[in-house]
Amino acid sequence: MLTPKKNEEFLKILLKRKESQTIDFKQLIKSPQKIAKTLVAFANTEGGIIVIGVSDNKKIIGIDPEEEIFMVEKAISENCTPPPIIHFELFETLGMDEKNIEIEKSVLLVHVQKSTQKHFFKNENGELLYYKRLDDHTLPYFE
Repeated sequence: MLTPKKNEEFLKILLKRKESQTIDFKQLIKSPQKIAKTLVAFANTEGGIIVIGVSDNKKIIGIDPEEEIFMVEKAISENCTPPPIIHFELFETLGMDEKNIEIEKSVLLVHVQKSTQKHFFKNENGELLYYKRLDDHTLPYFE
């Protein structure tokens, strides 16, 4: 299990950033296939960070870190060839729930290392597709 870090200042700076070629914000991982495309695209481009637990309007909604780590690892094992090199970083911050009760909220960072080899997304048919990151988009790339 990851030891959570508490760094409010770092989270504030992170949340001020816009999605770009090297950062992507997600509320949570719903689809291993979609996150696998982002993972290989980051590895094939400049590397990057996927921030999980943040809404579209940059509010920390919190996540179950074990579930999100499971989904990322499932995406890598089932849909990434070869697997990109990643590491996780977990942050906790205080927030309010819907009843205005103060609770701890978790934000997971998935750091994807830039790679010198090509990484592919393996779809449900077993086809290997090459993805890259262009600005804030994950796109299929044809050479």
